[in-house]
Amino acid sequence: MRVYIPPRAFNPVYLPLLREDSHRYVVLYGGAGSGKSVFAAQRLVVRLLERPLCNVLAARAVAATHRDSTFALFRQVINRWGLGSLFRFAQGELRITCLNGNSVIFKGLDDPEKLKSVTFPKGELTDVWVEEASELTEAQFNQLDLRLRGRGSHKQLTVTFNPVSTVHWLKARFFDRREEQAAVIKTTYRDNRFLDPDYGRTLESYRESDPYYYQVYCLGEWGVLGQSVFHAQKVSARLGGLTGPLYRGDFLPGEEPGGPGKREDGFVSVYREPEPGESYVVGGDTAGEGSDYFVGQVVNRRTGEQVCTLRGRMDEDQYARQMYCLGRWYNWALLAVEANFSGYPLRELERLGYPNQYVRGRGEAGRLGLGFLTTASTRPVILAGLVEVVREHTEWLHDRETLREMLSFVRSSRGRAEAQAGAHDDCVMALAIAYYVRGAGEAPGESQWAVSITR
Repeated sequence: MRVYIPPRAFNPVYLPLLREDSHRYVVLYGGAGSGKSVFAAQRLVVRLLERPLCNVLAARAVAATHRDSTFALFRQVINRWGLGSLFRFAQGELRITCLNGNSVIFKGLDDPEKLKSVTFPKGELTDVWVEEASELTEAQFNQLDLRLRGRGSHKQLTVTFNPVSTVHWLKARFFDRREEQAAVIKTTYRDNRFLDPDYGRTLESYRESDPYYYQVYCLGEWGVLGQSVFHAQKVSARLGGLTGPLYRGDFLPGEEPGGPGKREDGFVSVYREPEPGESYVVGGDTAGEGSDYFVGQVVNRRTGEQVCTLRGRMDEDQYARQMYCLGRWYNWALLAVEANFSGYPLRELERLGYPNQYVRGRGEAGRLGLGFLTTASTRPVILAGLVEVVREHTEWLHDRETLREMLSFVRSSRGRAEAQAGAHDDCVMALAIAYYVRGAGEAPGESQWAVSITR
């Protein structure tokens, strides 16, 4: 059934996805008032009209929310286009049927048993639309994905949502891992030419009255649930202005002293190459309990600028070698590697002859020790210093992963500053150590023996 719908009926930003059929997933996300849910309904109405066998399951976390959202949107689109005579609306059972036999049913994930009984008078399920997908668990999403039974060009799952938490599974699945089978588009109220002017002015007003709310809910930036330890508004704004590293790479064994060999998925992200005569410090966080990554953060001692990061999953000896090369390249920088969980990287750096390791102050036994020891006394001090850096000098920070960690670094119900469940704090802690060492501060329980070994 061919029905002409003029292009002006759609927001121009979405037109490239109107008949997108090469991807398994269509991901529409962004800020409030962007028109993404309306377009999802428009696009599926077109598919219902044009395809000989097309059946849609519209899914939400709670079934009762469909009546005033997805069901109402379908009805609005169909009536606005003057196509009411081509569809039948069964409001009682929440089903819409096209005269060609295609149909849409509306179900909630609050009653999984009802999903098992989903059937269509003609054909099988070909399309799923998950509205407000951030309300679902990944397990629930996977169940819907499996309902499509196959990966042909006619099987497609549309996802619409507003990004909220930086540790949400949607972010990990479609953005951090960059799902190749997903067509992704981000939009805001600025992309919606059909937006009610009064609503547009309301959204715009948050720019001044509540800048963080404006960043997350109006501009669709990934936000944070809970009380952020760092200045969330400034972190979000900085994230929006980043352009990426100069290049990425690794230090390869056997190479002559120099920078990392360039590799797109390398551990090392270079934002400023070392400059002659400059002094640098490197804070290191090892993959201890509750952590998956080894991290190094390089800071220019004079300017305070974050110039390079090392982050990756690797063995301890590999980490020590990468840190050795990183410190050597940055003019034999002062290395301050965490000493809490394993002393192996520190001993390996010493074995390799690295000449400039941080030495912490005398402890109760009166002995010096290599590396930085994070304790109940030193942890609040180094974090307070990093909070000040973020508040006063956000422009020093260049690494996207570090800033994302800051957004998910919150104050727990017990008042402890820590990463949200499922998030990481490796980059945050390594940078906190680097800035503490840069400032040559004196942590509680330490004397002024915070010096480097020089051979």
